[in-house]
Amino acid sequence: MEWETDEFGASHAGRAAPALADGSEPWTTHFDADSGRLGCVPGDWWAYDGTLRAPLATHLRGVCACGWRGTGLHPIDWSRVEEERPYDTEIPGPHADWQDHIEHVEARTVPVPAELDALVAELDMRLRSLADDAPLAALRVVAVLERLVGRVGMVAAFHTRADEVPWESVGRALGLTEQEARSRVASYRHRS
Repeated sequence: MEWETDEFGASHAGRAAPALADGSEPWTTHFDADSGRLGCVPGDWWAYDGTLRAPLATHLRGVCACGWRGTGLHPIDWSRVEEERPYDTEIPGPHADWQDHIEHVEARTVPVPAELDALVAELDMRLRSLADDAPLAALRVVAVLERLVGRVGMVAAFHTRADEVPWESVGRALGLTEQEARSRVASYRHRS
């Protein structure tokens, strides 16, 4: 199971990763085709249960697509892991560590002016209510906002000059990887 935030998406997708007794992470495991593990992906923590030649994970840690690895190791009590649906087992420590990482990522981003942050939050609340009460009116407002976002996004993207600001800095300011930052800026520059 992956965790994502609306703002940072795949750039900071997190998950619980298996850790062996020595703290290392098992990167590959070979499963027999008849083992019933065809739905497993290397890295699914619950696949490392010590059966069918799989290493035994004793702990979990939070990890992020950006390369961050949590230092906290959270023990797995295999007796509490449901055999039929092991992926439903909650071990909250890795998720809490990842959320702490996300707070640090957010703290490094460019700040949004408080009055705009409050305005966006109020607009979100009002549009949700309007969507329930008058969905067609809500769709009209959404269309207006899409046009506004396109215009303002294009101006901001053209003012974001790669020759003046390195893409790594743009990514950090937006809380994205360098590649995602390039893609985001390009998507605004090339709107029609």
